Amino acid sequence: MEQKVIFKDLGTLEYAKAWDLQKKLLGQVQEIKVYNHSLPACEQSINYNYLLFCEHPHVYTLGKSGNDNNLLVNENFLKEKGASFFKIDRGGDITYHGPGQIVGYPILDLEAHGLGVKQYVYKIEEAIIKTLEKYGIAPERLEGATGVWLDTKIPGKTRKICAIGVKVSRYVTMHGFAFNVNTNLEYYNYINPCGFIDKGVTSMQKELGKKINFEEVKENLKEQFAQVFAYEYVLLNEG
Repeated sequence: MEQKVIFKDLGTLEYAKAWDLQKKLLGQVQEIKVYNHSLPACEQSINYNYLLFCEHPHVYTLGKSGNDNNLLVNENFLKEKGASFFKIDRGGDITYHGPGQIVGYPILDLEAHGLGVKQYVYKIEEAIIKTLEKYGIAPERLEGATGVWLDTKIPGKTRKICAIGVKVSRYVTMHGFAFNVNTNLEYYNYINPCGFIDKGVTSMQKELGKKINFEEVKENLKEQFAQVFAYEYVLLNEG
């Protein structure tokens, strides 16, 4: 059965507010899932899933298995750079979010989609890969690491263009990906991105040598997610 997903472009949003919204929606999906469990299909409530896009003001987030030492600067320096720092409950190590980056938060019931966690991460990567290919960029996967990379076979040239870190609770996902479009890469100088010290970071802007139409990339990525995950978007009247 094709799943129904509500898409929301949240624009620029403080990290803490986005995190709170994710937790709220995750709880909502879980609650309806439990409610439907003992009911015949004809009596079950529709359990909408979500795909949230946003940009964050400068912020670093450290996953639950991350190492504090991968943040290379102190609190005062962060304030000088207008950046904040959060320890959060996703997998993975440290990453950066900021303007010019598409941050995506899928709130999906993996059981309803017939997916395991590894398959889910693979499909996020696939949606990013297909989007990049539309712009003439040749993305790759890197064995033993999540995310989307370039030049994985060239030592010293391997660089990440999209980071992925997720949490799954009762088969429902939160957190997600950070896709560098027009991102200011200077901010990666203050961390060991995702814990790596021998690999770089890049953006679409850097690879193509020009500023990219941000809204166009979001629209392309939105459609690739629908195709890769085999769902359709629905509109709900709110308020």
